[in-house]
Amino acid sequence: MEFFAISLLNGLSYGLLLFMLSSGLTLIFSMMGVLNFAHAGFYMLGAYLGYTVSGWIGFAPALIVAPLVVGLLGALFERTCLRRVHPFGHVPELLITFGLSYIIMEVVQLIWGRLAVDYRKPDWLDFPLFNIYGTQFPAYRTFMMVVALVMLGMLYLLITRTRVGLVIQAALTHPETVEALGHNVPRVFTSVFGGGCALAGLAGAVGGAQFVTEPAMAITLGPIIFVVVVVGGMGSLPGAFLASVLIGIMDAFAVGSDRSLGDLVRVFGAEVGPATFGWTLLKVKVSQVAAILPYLLLVLILIFRPKGLLGTREG
Repeated sequence: MEFFAISLLNGLSYGLLLFMLSSGLTLIFSMMGVLNFAHAGFYMLGAYLGYTVSGWIGFAPALIVAPLVVGLLGALFERTCLRRVHPFGHVPELLITFGLSYIIMEVVQLIWGRLAVDYRKPDWLDFPLFNIYGTQFPAYRTFMMVVALVMLGMLYLLITRTRVGLVIQAALTHPETVEALGHNVPRVFTSVFGGGCALAGLAGAVGGAQFVTEPAMAITLGPIIFVVVVVGGMGSLPGAFLASVLIGIMDAFAVGSDRSLGDLVRVFGAEVGPATFGWTLLKVKVSQVAAILPYLLLVLILIFRPKGLLGTREG
């Protein structure tokens, strides 16, 4: 029972961090049709800026300053670079964001070095919030979960209940009509791209204090967020939330499990022994294959439900 409760909470906190990161990517794709390969780079930039700003003026201001700076940099990139290649289709957009991801990585290493930085949790959040069967659950993980849920609520209200959200959605499908009504459509798209990057920066500023802040963090989490976006459904914010929580919980239970693949097969009533085909593989522990489970889920989703869990468009 202790393992189940702690793994569930750890999975929820990790899954909600994935949602904070993937929500910006989902927002950009759903509103602009751009799959931003540099999104994990903006996440890393948010973590490093959060580390620097927290050292200057404190952790709480860093959660505001870091996303704002990252959002402004994203808006500047969209205005000066991405907008110029947009008329040529999706391939140039993918290539230019792919190149930007490497530029961000090199700039980060030039400024902060190649080693991990000492980005710590603030003292006012560095304590066990409660005990579950003798195991402590940290307050900072709870804080991460609260920030992600507040962000989800604000995004939902912004997109569905405000005039700004209405203009953004209309600009995607009927840009000429929106322009005729006096709205600047390119500026709307710049705001969307900058906002999506700011969400990645917020995820970095929050997650960087919990996990390791290093130049490899973008490469580590980058593929996972694309798995989240595809599994949830391309452009679906509720789908990204569902997929993030699902993958986070799956990862937490897999990492903490000491069972083998053979034990899982036995659950379904199959006889497993030394004479079984693939016996060596069945002796592998679930925790050893935890890293590939999201990608196996991705393969299954693409086979049986290509549009994703809650998506509306194929692929």
